[in-house]
Amino acid sequence: MEYQKPQPVAGLGASPVPGPVAGPVVSSVPSPADAVPALAATGRTVISEAAVAKVAGIAARSVPGVYSLGSGTSRALGAIRDAVSNADHAAGVRVEVGETQVAVDIDVVAVYGTALHALAGQIRAAVYAAVEELVGLEVIEVNIEIIDVYVPAPAKPAMSGEIRPAREAMQ
Repeated sequence: MEYQKPQPVAGLGASPVPGPVAGPVVSSVPSPADAVPALAATGRTVISEAAVAKVAGIAARSVPGVYSLGSGTSRALGAIRDAVSNADHAAGVRVEVGETQVAVDIDVVAVYGTALHALAGQIRAAVYAAVEELVGLEVIEVNIEIIDVYVPAPAKPAMSGEIRPAREAMQ
């Protein structure tokens, strides 16, 4: 479902002030409606679920402690997309958009050592702020599922002059 926000028409809805008028009223201050042509103020705005999901995904990825978003399959597809320079910012994010509200579900892979409940709270706050500010919809919930924890590979020791065999010979 896509969100459609009707735009107000300039000049409509204004009613004249009742009462006697002594003569023509001249104002030297231009109104904002005078600056915008009437045709430019009409129409509707449609915000797709994909656009809302991208905003939420970018906000979630900006939180320290988030390694990636999405399941293993979506991360593998994302790696392929990244290789051809077409990043999918909405991977791991699902949204349901209503007329004025949105609900967001996010699958997160956290970095090992990050406090998971605190991370979820930071992601939730970042998504609420970004979607409400950039999209203009009220966020009713942000559901976060931490599906994995990324453990970095151990650091390799510095290479010295001697070469060690990759595997010990079995006897």
